[in-house]
Amino acid sequence: MSDTSASPLPQRGAQAAALPRDILPEDGLAGTLVGRAWVPGAVPGPAVVALRTDGVFDLSRHYPTMSTLLDTPSPAEAARAAPGQYLCSVDDLLANSHTGQAGQHGVRDAALPWLLAPCDLQVVKAAGVTFAASLIERVIEEQARGDAARAQGLRSQVVGLIGESLADIRPGSEQAMALKALLQDKGLWSQYLEVGIGPDAEVFTKAPVLAAVGTGEEIGIRADSAWNNPEPEVVLAVNSRGAIVGATLGNDVNLRDIEGRSALLLGKAKDNNASCAIGPFIRLFDAGFGLDQVRTETVHLRVAGTDGFTLRGINTMASISRDPADLVAQTLAAHQYPDGFMLFLGTLFAPIEDRDQPGGGFTHKLGDVVTIQSAWLGALHNTVTHSETAPPWRFGLRAFIANLAARGLLQGAAL
Repeated sequence: MSDTSASPLPQRGAQAAALPRDILPEDGLAGTLVGRAWVPGAVPGPAVVALRTDGVFDLSRHYPTMSTLLDTPSPAEAARAAPGQYLCSVDDLLANSHTGQAGQHGVRDAALPWLLAPCDLQVVKAAGVTFAASLIERVIEEQARGDAARAQGLRSQVVGLIGESLADIRPGSEQAMALKALLQDKGLWSQYLEVGIGPDAEVFTKAPVLAAVGTGEEIGIRADSAWNNPEPEVVLAVNSRGAIVGATLGNDVNLRDIEGRSALLLGKAKDNNASCAIGPFIRLFDAGFGLDQVRTETVHLRVAGTDGFTLRGINTMASISRDPADLVAQTLAAHQYPDGFMLFLGTLFAPIEDRDQPGGGFTHKLGDVVTIQSAWLGALHNTVTHSETAPPWRFGLRAFIANLAARGLLQGAAL
């Protein structure tokens, strides 16, 4: 859940059904898994935790923030070496993060911790239009002016002209510039094509610091959006030195009708209450997991509606048009991030299945359970609600610092 108050959080249960061990990667606890959990106590608050075979350990006395841990010379070694304070079993943590069934309100055990989004002081950035398939859908959104009913006919027209040639084109190359000239000549050039095959990537700020929700929590779409979808993505954890030190999963919720009306509405389409989910934890780079595994990871999506509708999709990282390291480099080209940043890498997934009527395409309904899962990174579960009625975000930087101070975690410690 997002950090929503400086006092104990409301005991609203997670909406997504999940067995505790389903949340872990396929190799269980073999990797270096760290996250953030809301920890009860005399002064409850968010803690940096490590998930180990012998339980969940609070590392806050060593690393009061996730940003601090990721800034160590070797975060994986630091997370393994810190003794920490035992909190609970891994199964208890995961179960308490996923109480209840889809569409029902479970009750958390207030005496046990539960997972939050694994980032804290990091800026949450996102790269868009990094896959050919999603690029085509962005062009269709723009041409349809956010009207889902027009999209089906436009899709055939655009794909007929562009085909699948974009998948093999390196952005910024001579071949890409030649295609750009061809499309301009045919009157089909788009701002999305510019960032899809041009030299400059689209990188935007997805959410404010501390605003992301974690696994098991409700994820928000605006009530005035009638065409929207999840975006299953790998999210990189980057420290203040620009080093990529780990990865997790994310849902970069997309309001297609709002962004399709104008790219200038990107902020309205992307940054809303509870519209960014990250988790369930960060898998730190170590001897068994690194950027090469990220480059070949396959992310699976499942949407299960209360209406019986099920949508499945995949995001194959091997098909990305821009290398993850290049996206990080472009993010850092003219900016500094002294507390690090999280970077969504974009998605191949673009839903075109009809949900209600022919030609209507897919859009979310309240109560949809969204599961984003991959072999190396585990599973992120969220349930769709309206941003306007999701629990409001109230635990910002002032509340976070005050909470750390109240727990005695600021004395002689770097954040």
